[in-house]
Amino acid sequence: MSAVTHSFDAVTDATWTDEVLKSEVPVLVDFWADWCGPCHRLRPTLEALAEEWTGRVRVVALDIDANPNTARDYGILSAPTLILFRGGEPVRTVVGAQPKARLAAQLEPAL
Repeated sequence: MSAVTHSFDAVTDATWTDEVLKSEVPVLVDFWADWCGPCHRLRPTLEALAEEWTGRVRVVALDIDANPNTARDYGILSAPTLILFRGGEPVRTVVGAQPKARLAAQLEPAL
């Protein structure tokens, strides 16, 4: 189990369908890995966005090493990769750590 904690929930291969695909609100999934430096640098940005977007979107994290099936299903080749799901479908993908303003500008129109 990873020592990294987030202020948002972790999802797993086992909880993916219920937590992401069946969610009534949009879900932003952070596909990350413990060994990934940019993933760690992105965490405070995602935590800030999760707080700002409370009620509009749910932010969750999926450890790609511990949950390879879901990562493979969505073609995750790089970490961090963010995918915004709405109605169980991916609607926006962002690869790599980015500044908060740029990330918000890319994701907010799809909320």
